[in-house]
Amino acid sequence: MTDQGVTGAAAPSDTQDMTNPAGRLDRLPVGPWHRRLTAIVGVGAFFDLYEVFLGGVLAAVLAESWHLSGTEKSWLIASGFLGMFVGANVLSVLADRFGRRKMFLVNLGLYSLFSLACAFAQDATQLSALRFLAGLGLGAELVLVDTYLAEFLPRKVRGRYIAWAYTLGFVGVPVAALLGARLVAKHELFGIDGWRWLLVAGALGAAFIQVLRTRLPESPRWLTARGRHAEAEAVVRDIEERAGARPDSVPAPRSEPAVPAAPTAPARKVPLGRMFKAPYARRTVMWWIFQVLQTVGYYGFGSLAPVVLQAKGHTVTESLSYAALSYLGYPVGSALSVPLIDRIERRTLIIASALGIAAFGLVFGFADASWLIVGSGFLLTVCSNVFSNAFHVYQTEIFPTDLRSSAIGIAYSLSRLTSVVLPFVAIDVLDDLGPDAVFVGSGVLMLVLCLNVRILGPRTTGRSLESI
Repeated sequence: MTDQGVTGAAAPSDTQDMTNPAGRLDRLPVGPWHRRLTAIVGVGAFFDLYEVFLGGVLAAVLAESWHLSGTEKSWLIASGFLGMFVGANVLSVLADRFGRRKMFLVNLGLYSLFSLACAFAQDATQLSALRFLAGLGLGAELVLVDTYLAEFLPRKVRGRYIAWAYTLGFVGVPVAALLGARLVAKHELFGIDGWRWLLVAGALGAAFIQVLRTRLPESPRWLTARGRHAEAEAVVRDIEERAGARPDSVPAPRSEPAVPAAPTAPARKVPLGRMFKAPYARRTVMWWIFQVLQTVGYYGFGSLAPVVLQAKGHTVTESLSYAALSYLGYPVGSALSVPLIDRIERRTLIIASALGIAAFGLVFGFADASWLIVGSGFLLTVCSNVFSNAFHVYQTEIFPTDLRSSAIGIAYSLSRLTSVVLPFVAIDVLDDLGPDAVFVGSGVLMLVLCLNVRILGPRTTGRSLESI
């Protein structure tokens, strides 16, 4: 990530904007403080996809040793998503009510505790129940990552830096997948089943990130929306000192109207009803449809790839190794999105990458040769993380501060609810019709997603959060 200031001359009408925390944050030169914040917040994104990967691994590994039925395999995958559904609804609303920072300290703490407990499960019922509880904590993780970073980062680099945050997190995914394949292949390490070590690793990693996050400040935009202006001013002044800037030292650009001052009356509760009033009703409908459909293309591959490869006749170790090589596309795609995300309109980038997911998913579903399986899986995950980074930035831009976390979290919870149902439907289709049918269906749904975003989605790239 490189330093980049916001240039341009201030108009006389920008005087009010000079005292507004949102405007001052948008005009700050980007430096080490922003990069450190992005790294600490973003690396937590790893645990979300780690859980997705883990569900497929556990279902594949334990199928023989625990003699799992098809329903039990589905529940091992679905239980974590069910917990995420509840957690996304509850913790994201609490983040708008009690603050982003407090919920950051709650969510990974819950995940770490129950992920460690999962390592001691003795049967499929215990493991599914504990994965549900771990999912409760993880449910709002990506919602909080998106909301928190969007409210701190200057608008000129908002997309790029959020993409960098996810790149840092996703670097760990293929590493975890390769590590998982080795641990599973060894069966035991120090007398403990290899798959249990994967759960311990997730718990300890989350606990470490949790410690780093204890030093994060509260969002000044959220403090202002709650009427806590003195606290917001103190946080912004501290950031300005760290960035070597004064409130009037970085002018606002001519191309955008001055950021309006926050209302003087603090909000006493989260205004959820605003999601269903103009101009947000159209965006809410669009985003609810989007979140249901994107689950099939994005999380469907991550959670089901090992099971699909087993259905193609590969061993557990081969399936996990092929999946791990395919997962290399996650950090590559995330890094590829960095130079694109602030240059291409967010809506356009979402549509183009979704079409790539559909195309390479079809190739993966029909492929028999190992090189074609790995190659198409790699390209699918590359497209997946261009898609993912674009939509994670996009969703922070289409709702206002006082309901941003809630609106994103409620919509995001629908993706988790879809993820609960998906294994039961997909595994039945896989058993009855084969991998081809799974990915044909996925491709059709991604086409519907593209039409939804193109028709109902607003343009957002390069604009301040307040003006959108």
